[in-house]
Amino acid sequence: MGTTLMSNAFFRALKPKPRNSKLPTSLLLSSTPMINIAGGSSSRRKAYDALLLDAGGTLLQLAKPVEETYAAIGTKYGLTVNPAEIKQGFKRAFSAQWPEKLRYQGDGRPFWKYIVSEATGCGDEDYFEEIYEYYAKGDAWHLPDGAYDTITLLKEAGVKMAVVSNFDSRLRKLLKDLNVLNLFDAVIISSEVGYEKPDPRIFQAALDQVNVEACKSIHIGDDQKADKLGANAVGIDCWLWGIDVKAFSEIQIRILNSDA
Repeated sequence: MGTTLMSNAFFRALKPKPRNSKLPTSLLLSSTPMINIAGGSSSRRKAYDALLLDAGGTLLQLAKPVEETYAAIGTKYGLTVNPAEIKQGFKRAFSAQWPEKLRYQGDGRPFWKYIVSEATGCGDEDYFEEIYEYYAKGDAWHLPDGAYDTITLLKEAGVKMAVVSNFDSRLRKLLKDLNVLNLFDAVIISSEVGYEKPDPRIFQAALDQVNVEACKSIHIGDDQKADKLGANAVGIDCWLWGIDVKAFSEIQIRILNSDA
């Protein structure tokens, strides 16, 4: 943990992604080779029986850049640094070595208090709490375009769904706020299980809960080390978000059409 690679990947996760999908929902629903989910037989075989998803930077995207949010909330607390300075401060803080075993323990407040203070130079407790509570609400985040439809269709096709995330205890509420918590068969959060990606045990915990073998599972995340190397270590294939797949419509096609 604490490497430049991971800090850069995490900061990319904090950048909002465009809401517009390359494929409209109507096309997503009509053009993808589908498995018969009404109970009949199908000539197509699913490529994978389980889909594991990273949260921040993959399933969850920010509504606004983190530096803009820090700066906007900071105006009432006398914050004078500009968004560009906050962005650089955030990168420096996140790349620093964290002394504890886990960054996200419980609600993650100690870690995030350090990040906010180092990024902005403001140690005001009320300022930190307002920032923290802002990111605890679903309004601060959004799903990638087509994500809800894809997750729903895959689940109806018999694909087991799980979230595997380095996150704090706010994650379940965020998923509920975004109306997707009930779509997942398992939600594996590092602050709950006691180890963070790329530790293979967090991936194994997901496999155990969805009861699917590693070779029949696919993980999608945005970090080469935490997601790809971590998943591969237990025999799970991994597609990097933004590189291997760039839209949830692609995920649907590649899982339901085993020839794709």
